[in-house]
Amino acid sequence: MAGAAVLPVAVFGCRPRVAGGVCFLEEQVVLHAAGAGCLRLHLEHKWHNFIPGTEKSRGVQALAVSPNRRFLALSEAAGEQPVLAVYELTAERAQRRRVLAAEELPARQAVSLAFSPDSRFLAAATAPPEGHLTCWLWEKQQLAATVRVQAAGDGPCQVSFNPQDNTQVCITGNGFFKLFKYSEGYLKQMNLQRGEPENYLCHAWLSEEEVICGTDTGKLSLFETGELHWETSLEYRKPPRELGDTTTKEYESGLAFEENGLQQHSLPQISAVAAYSKGFACSPSPGVVLLFEKTKEKEVYEESQEVWLPQDLFSTEPKKSCRQDITCICFSPSEEMMVVSTNKNQLYMFSMFSTKLIREKTSHFAYMNFPLHSNSITGLDMCIWKPILATCSLDRSVRIWNYKTNNLELCKEYQEEAYTVSLHPTGLFCLVGFSDKLRFVSLLYEDMNVFKEFPVKKCRECSFSNGGHLFAAVNGNVIQIYSSITFENITNLKGHTGKVHAIKWSADDTKFVSCDTHGAVYEWNLLTGKKVSECVLKTCIYSSISLTYDAKIIFAVGSDQTLKEISESSIQHEVPAYDVVYTTVAVSRSGRLIFVGTSLGTIRAMKYPLTLKKDFTEYQAHAGAVTKMSVTSDDQFLLTASEDGCVFIWKVHDKEGGGVKGEQELEYAEEVLIMKSDIDEKSQAILDLQICVRDLQTESDYELRLKDMYCEGKIKALEENFTREIDSLITKHQILQEEKEKQELQHQVQLSELMDKQAREVQRLESDSSQKLSMENEKYQELQVKSQKMEEEYEKQLHNLEESKTRALAELKEYYEKKLKDKSVLLEEAKEKMRKQIEVQEEMEKQIYEEGDKEILELKDNYERQLLEEKESNMQLRGEIGVMNKRLSSLQKELKDRNRDIEEMRLEQQKLQDIIKSLEKDILALKTDIKDRTETILEKEKHIYDLKIKNQELQNFKFVLSYRIEEFKKLIESRENDIETMKKQISEMEEELEQFRKESIELKLNITRLQQKQKATAHEVHREMEKKQDMETLIKRFKADLHNCVSLINDSRKMKDGIRELYTKYVHQSDLAEAQAEDADLQQKYKEQQEYNERNLAVLRKRMTKDKEMHHTAYMRIMQENVSLIKEINDLRQELRVANTQVHDLQSELRLNKNKKAIQDTAPSSDILSSPAVLRLNPEMESEKIIEMQQLEIQYLRDQIQEKGQTLNCPGSASFGQKSS
Repeated sequence: MAGAAVLPVAVFGCRPRVAGGVCFLEEQVVLHAAGAGCLRLHLEHKWHNFIPGTEKSRGVQALAVSPNRRFLALSEAAGEQPVLAVYELTAERAQRRRVLAAEELPARQAVSLAFSPDSRFLAAATAPPEGHLTCWLWEKQQLAATVRVQAAGDGPCQVSFNPQDNTQVCITGNGFFKLFKYSEGYLKQMNLQRGEPENYLCHAWLSEEEVICGTDTGKLSLFETGELHWETSLEYRKPPRELGDTTTKEYESGLAFEENGLQQHSLPQISAVAAYSKGFACSPSPGVVLLFEKTKEKEVYEESQEVWLPQDLFSTEPKKSCRQDITCICFSPSEEMMVVSTNKNQLYMFSMFSTKLIREKTSHFAYMNFPLHSNSITGLDMCIWKPILATCSLDRSVRIWNYKTNNLELCKEYQEEAYTVSLHPTGLFCLVGFSDKLRFVSLLYEDMNVFKEFPVKKCRECSFSNGGHLFAAVNGNVIQIYSSITFENITNLKGHTGKVHAIKWSADDTKFVSCDTHGAVYEWNLLTGKKVSECVLKTCIYSSISLTYDAKIIFAVGSDQTLKEISESSIQHEVPAYDVVYTTVAVSRSGRLIFVGTSLGTIRAMKYPLTLKKDFTEYQAHAGAVTKMSVTSDDQFLLTASEDGCVFIWKVHDKEGGGVKGEQELEYAEEVLIMKSDIDEKSQAILDLQICVRDLQTESDYELRLKDMYCEGKIKALEENFTREIDSLITKHQILQEEKEKQELQHQVQLSELMDKQAREVQRLESDSSQKLSMENEKYQELQVKSQKMEEEYEKQLHNLEESKTRALAELKEYYEKKLKDKSVLLEEAKEKMRKQIEVQEEMEKQIYEEGDKEILELKDNYERQLLEEKESNMQLRGEIGVMNKRLSSLQKELKDRNRDIEEMRLEQQKLQDIIKSLEKDILALKTDIKDRTETILEKEKHIYDLKIKNQELQNFKFVLSYRIEEFKKLIESRENDIETMKKQISEMEEELEQFRKESIELKLNITRLQQKQKATAHEVHREMEKKQDMETLIKRFKADLHNCVSLINDSRKMKDGIRELYTKYVHQSDLAEAQAEDADLQQKYKEQQEYNERNLAVLRKRMTKDKEMHHTAYMRIMQENVSLIKEINDLRQELRVANTQVHDLQSELRLNKNKKAIQDTAPSSDILSSPAVLRLNPEMESEKIIEMQQLEIQYLRDQIQEKGQTLNCPGSASFGQKSS
C-alpha cells in the first residue's frame, strides 16, 4: 500500500525461555527476544530498534550474536517449517543476509546456536532425543558437516565453539558431554565420556581447554581437554532475610514455613552458566546468581558473591516475585554489567563495578529499565491530555506507560485478574474491570488509589466517553452507562442475546456502538437509550469494532476471516483475510487509514476506501494473537498489545500528509494527582530531614574543630622530626661523597688494565677465527658438490617411481574393469536362471491353492527388489572404484587403504552369491511346505470322523439336560416367593420413613425455638452487663466530683457553683426519653422476630410438601421397576420354553443322523463339512454354556432386587439427613 506505513519505535516486553535470549551488542546496547523477533535497546538513551522475524513467525526459539557483534543468527518457528536465518546488524535497520536450509536434513527446529570465533562458521543443534549437530559455512549457505547426537531423553541442549579454536565444538544435553573437531567435511568426536551420564543443562568455556557444565542435580563439573578435572555440588539457596522483615515474628514464622516447603519440593539445578575474565557465574536455585572466582593456586574456583533478584514492591506477593527461574546470563564487553532473563518475561541488571568497591556476601539485581508483563495482555487504552497508555494483564497487574519517553510511570498488582482497562481523557483516572468488581481508580503521583467500586462481576469491556463525563461497562449481555461525576447508573442498554465483546463511543458521545458473540452489531442513541440501527450475521462471532470520526461507518472483525464495512444497518463491503482470523481493528481519526490485528500476531495497514484485492502492508510484530489495538488522537502512533505479553508502539507515516498533525502542535498536560496524606507525610519527612541536617552540621563543625586541633599538634611534631632527620642526612651525604671520590680513582685504574687485556684477547681471537673460517669454507664447497649429486639421483628415482605408479594404475584399471565385466556376465546368467526357475514355479503354482500363489508372488517381488539392490550396489562399487583411482595418484598410503576396500567388496560379492544360493534353498522349502499342507488336509478329514463319534456321545447327555431344566423351574418359583416378601418389607420401610420425617420436623422446630430464646437471653445479659459497667464508671466519677465539692465547703459560692456543675453534668432529661425509646425498640424487634419465624414456618411447610411429592414419585418409580422385573422373569420363562424346544429338535436331528450314518460315511469331505451336525461340533459344550448363561441371569436378577431394596432405604435416610442439617 503506497499511502501509509508504520514503524515500531518502542517495544515493552520480553520472550521467555529463548536459548541465548539476552546478549550485549555494545557497552550500553542489549539485544533480547521480544514478540516475533528481537529488540535492540539502549540502556542510557532508551531508544528501541525492533528486528522483525520471518513471515508467519511464531517467535524466536534460539539466537546467537557473532563475536565481532556484526551478525545475528535466529532460529524461528514459521508455519510448518522451521527457519534458520542470519542478519547483519551494522546498518540502522538489521538486514537478513542468509537463510540456511539443507534437503538432506530432517525439518527440525534448532534449539541452540553458536558462532565460531572468526564468525565464519555457525553451529546449530536440534532438540533431543534424536538430535543433530550441524556446522554451516553460513556466508556460502553451505552445510559443512553434520553428525547425529543421541540423548537419553528430552531436555535442554546447548552448543558452543571454543573461543580460541574455530574447529572445536562442544555440545551438552541429557546424558552426554561431547567435544567435536571439524576437519575435511566431518565432525569427529575428541573425548570419551566416562562415569555415569548426567543431565547437563548448560555449559560455558572458561579458557581454551576448560569447560564448566551444570546439571539438573546442582552439580558443577569442570572438564579440561575433555577429562573431568574438578567437581562440586551446590545447595538449594534460600533468599536472605531483610532488616525490615525481621522485625515481625509472624513474617519470620511464615517465611520459615515457606522455605521449608520449597526445600522439600525443590532440588538445586544449574539453569544457566556464563564465563567472565575472573571466573564464571551460575544460577543453582530460583532467583539467585553465584559468582565464582579462581583461587590463588589457580586450580579451584571458590564462591565470591551471591546476587539475588529484588522483591517486586508492586506485587501482592513480593516474596514469590524474587523466586523466578533464571534462564540466561550475559556480561557486557567490559564486564562492568551483568544482565539476566527469567521465565516470567523479566530482565534484570547488576553492576559488577560495585563488587570491586563493596565486598559484601549478598547483593541484589535491579530491573533493566522497569518490570514487564508476564502474561497475556487483556486491555489497552490511551488518553488525550497525556502521552500515556494503560494496560492490564492476566498477571493481575495494571501498568501506565509513557510512549514518548519509553518509560513505565505506574504499576500495581491486585489480588484478582484484570480483564479490561479504560483511561479517562484527562489521564488522571482509569476504570479497571476485575473478576469480582469494576473499580474506578485514581492515578496518583506514585500509586493507584481505588476511589469507587461497582458491583459488575467479570466485566470484559469498559470505556470512558470522549468527553469523560460518562463511562460504559459490560455486564454479560447488558451495557450499563454510568456518570463519572455522580457515579449513578443512568441507563442500561438491553438487546444483545450474546456476550458483548466490544463497545465504542462516537466523537460527540451521542451514539454508542456494540457487538456480541451472536453476530449482532447495534447502534444506540444515548439520549433515548434505544437502538437506532442493527446489523445481525449469526454465522459470525464478532471480536472488535471501530468507528470513523463522523460515526457514519462501522468496521467490524470476527471469526469469519473478513473485515466488514457496515453503514445504514447493512454490510457494504467484506474484505477477505486470506486464511487468517482478524482479532482487532482500529481506524485513524482522519478515516483514511485502517489497521487490523491478526491471530498470528501480524499488523496489517490498509487504505480507505477498501478494495477486494490484496491491497495491504503486513508487519511482523507479535508472537501471539493481537488482543487490543488503538490509534492516538493525533494519528501519530498506533498502540498494539498481544497474548505474548508485549506492547508495541508504532509510528504512523501517512505519505499523503493530509491527516497527521505536526509534532510542534502537540502540547501535553503535566498535572499529577496526589493524596493529602502523602503531602503531609512528605512535608513531615522534609522537616525531620531538615532537623537531622542541622544536627549533623553542628556535629560536623564540632568534629572538624577537634580534628583541626589534633592535626595542628601532629604537624608541629612532624616538623621537628623532619628537621632532625634533614640534619643527619646532610652529614651522611658529605661522608658518602668523600667515599665516592676514592672509589672513582680506583675504578679508573682497573678500567685501564682491563682495556689492555681486552685488546690482546681480541687480536688472538681474530687470528683463530680466520683460520676456522677458511676450513669451514672448504667443507661447505665439498658438501655443495655432494648435495647436487644427491639431488640428481633423487630426481631420477622420483621420475622412475612416477612412471611405475602410472603403469600400476593402468594395470589396476584394466584388472578391475575385466572383473566388473565378469561379474556383470555372472549377474546376467543368474537372471536367466532365475527366469527359468520362475517359469517352473508358475507351472507348479497352478496346481497349488490360492494361498500358495500369494506367498510365491511376494517372494518373487522380494527377489526382484534384491536384484535391483544388487545392481545399485554394483553401480556404487563402480563409483567408489573411480574415486579410489583418483585418490591413488595422491598418496601411497591411500593406495593400501583402497586395496583393503576392494577386498571387502569382493567379500560382499561372494555374500551376494551366497544369498542367491539361499534363495534357491527357499524355493525348495516352499515345495516341502506344499507337501506339508496336503498332509494337514488328510489330518482334518480324520478329525471330522472323530467329530461324528462325538455326536453319538451327545445322546447320552440328553437325559442330564432334561433333569437340570426341571431344577431351574423349581429355582424360579422360589425366587418369585422371595420377590413377594421383599415387596412387603418395602411397604413397612415406607411407613417407618413417614414416622421419622414427622419426628425430625418436630425436633427441628424445638431446636430453632430454643436457639432463639438462648440468643435473646444472651443479648439481654450482655446489655445488662454493659449498663452495670457504665453505672459503675458514673458512680466513680460522681464520687470524685463530690469529693472535690466537699473540699470547697468553706467557700459557699464555689460550693454552689460546684453543685450546679454536678447537676448539669449528671442529671439529663434525655435519660427518660432513652428508656422509653429502648422499650419501643424492644417491642419492634420482638415483632420483627415473630414475622421472621412465621416466614420460616411457611418455607418449612413448602419444603415438606415438596419432599412428600419427591417420595411419592420415588415410590411410583420403584413400583414400575418391580413390574419391569416381573416382566423380565416372564421373558426368562419363555426363553426356557424355547430352550426346551431346541433340545427336542436336537434329539430329532440326532435320530436322523443315526439313520443316515452309512450315507455320510460314503459321502465326500465337502458334503461332510456342509452338514448341520458338523457345524455344531460340540453340543455338550453348547448345553453347558446355555446353563451357565441362565445362572448368570438369575444372579443378575438377585443383585437388582437387592439394589432396589437399598435404593428404597437410601432416599429416606438422605432426606432425613437433609432436614436434620
